[in-house]
Amino acid sequence: MIDRRFFNLALGGLLSVPFAHAQSRRIVKVANPNSTVDVSQAFVTCGRDPRLKFYESEGLDIEYVNMSSQTQAMLSIATGQADTGALVPALFLPAIAKEPGLGLLAIYNWLPRNANVVVVDPDSPVRAISDLAGKRIGIRNQGDGGIAQLQLMLTELGVSTQNIDFIAVGDGGLAGSALKQKKVDALVTYDTAAGRIEAVGFPLRYLPLPPQYEKLPAGWFGFRKKDLKDDRKTVVGFCRGMAKSSLFATTNLAAALDLHWSLYPESKPKSTSPEAVRKEMKTILAQRRINWVRRPDDPDPRMGASSAGQWRGTIASVAKSSGNPLLPQQIGDPANIFTNELIDEINDFDKAAVVRQAKSFKA
Repeated sequence: MIDRRFFNLALGGLLSVPFAHAQSRRIVKVANPNSTVDVSQAFVTCGRDPRLKFYESEGLDIEYVNMSSQTQAMLSIATGQADTGALVPALFLPAIAKEPGLGLLAIYNWLPRNANVVVVDPDSPVRAISDLAGKRIGIRNQGDGGIAQLQLMLTELGVSTQNIDFIAVGDGGLAGSALKQKKVDALVTYDTAAGRIEAVGFPLRYLPLPPQYEKLPAGWFGFRKKDLKDDRKTVVGFCRGMAKSSLFATTNLAAALDLHWSLYPESKPKSTSPEAVRKEMKTILAQRRINWVRRPDDPDPRMGASSAGQWRGTIASVAKSSGNPLLPQQIGDPANIFTNELIDEINDFDKAAVVRQAKSFKA
């Protein structure tokens, strides 16, 4: 729980500053909770390449500001140390409930499908999530949010959540071994973590998510409310550049990885061959890649859009996972936390042209 003392301590030393200027381009500072810029951020970064100019065409460039945690990253946006960054609902919603004056809005839904996955060994007799009642479920640790996520899935399916044995199995090879050795019947994790299990040699089979749960978005980029009024052009330009970059990366992931590494060479692992690194990252991002953009059956095809209904579902999910049943009342109207006001402007570009460019691109 985020209390006022923690909130004030986390803000310590952060001063409000406007968008930075560099020569003729504005530098948009992006809060980075990962401490280093890694290749999973290629869906944002590839558009910086001078051969694409997705941000440059908007009069912008981006600069990552490294942070030590998701909480620090979020608060750095609120106070102006950074201009934008990814908002994680599990932290963002309790923070808004506790501090309504935080001044942040979720603007761009960069991960429009649920990033949680349930996986089994390819030879497992388990065919559906509804088969998991009474089973042993692997999670990363006993504080892992996967417990609440699986409970939400089973509740939607009308399956009892009683008698499920959650077992901490760690990440990567440890989790893969636990599944292979039948210490657990399934793993509940998120898409890139499952990709890392596959990358170290453990094949997985992904169980279909419940239909309503699958449609819950997983991540947004947020801005200060005042910047929508004071610097709307910059907010729209950044999100439009990110939309183009996401579409390019989804269409041609190999090229996006190469472009990212050309811009951030320090983020490329040196211990293995370039071919091995590229293969590993394509495996890790295989599921995440298809979640960067809209799918044909999405009711709103606009990149970055979300709805009040989706937010109500997300609020209900966080209320359950955080153990705070009062969260929906504390948040109130979803308009307090998100807006689609800029979405039409953000989508004002030729998507087919970006796809053609990605398909024909040669690094």
